[in-house]
Amino acid sequence: MLAIFDKSVAKSPEGLQTPESNSVSALKDGFLPQHFSSVYPGSVTVNLGPSGALAYSLNQQNFLLPRLFAVVDDIFCLFQGHLDNVANLKQQYGLNKTANEVIIVIEAYRTLRDRGPYSAAQVVRDFQGKFTFILFDSGSKTTFVSADADGSVPFFWGTDADGNLVLSDENETVTKSCGISSAPFPKGCFFTTSGGLSSFEHPLNELKPVPRVDSSGQVCGATFKVDADAKKEPTGMPRVGSAANWSNNI
Repeated sequence: MLAIFDKSVAKSPEGLQTPESNSVSALKDGFLPQHFSSVYPGSVTVNLGPSGALAYSLNQQNFLLPRLFAVVDDIFCLFQGHLDNVANLKQQYGLNKTANEVIIVIEAYRTLRDRGPYSAAQVVRDFQGKFTFILFDSGSKTTFVSADADGSVPFFWGTDADGNLVLSDENETVTKSCGISSAPFPKGCFFTTSGGLSSFEHPLNELKPVPRVDSSGQVCGATFKVDADAKKEPTGMPRVGSAANWSNNI
């Protein structure tokens, strides 16, 4: 799977922006989506206009960690993996028996967006299983991205030459446009347009970038670790409709 988000929609963390990374523009002339389509014939690409693009393929997937895609009310979501507590989550969000993991993530996001009682960290903590997901709300131009606490599903991200955020379950796909800024997405973390990168296990602590160094001594992107001594200011998920002016409580 692949997601490219314009920097106006998803601002990359500074630690992921590596100088002289040999990066190129992922979106110019459709470069990275076209590359993805050439590698995976029959893949589906969704043009998000100036916000970016999504793409996914069912080829060469791990059947223990399947890929799912859904669109509900202009909310697009890519999900890979599985949740062990699907039945409990369907009951919690009032979903019918046919709802699967990707529908659960969309409904959880809508609950957050529409003045839900939970924080984003709590919502993701409630997801028990092996998973990663990428969600984009085209109405509010909001992203919501996460990976499980064990990093069970391969998931990578990076910053391209234009400062856009690129995410994929394949490192080679991210490296194609992001060069050495490509890095594993931090396990146990989630990323939102409004709040940036946070740990859902330690949501009150800042995350600090730790440079990654390859075998030749070259800095290659960064990993992010919880800073036990630094607390962060609370941020929130953008609200819509009558809830737009409510205080944010992510």
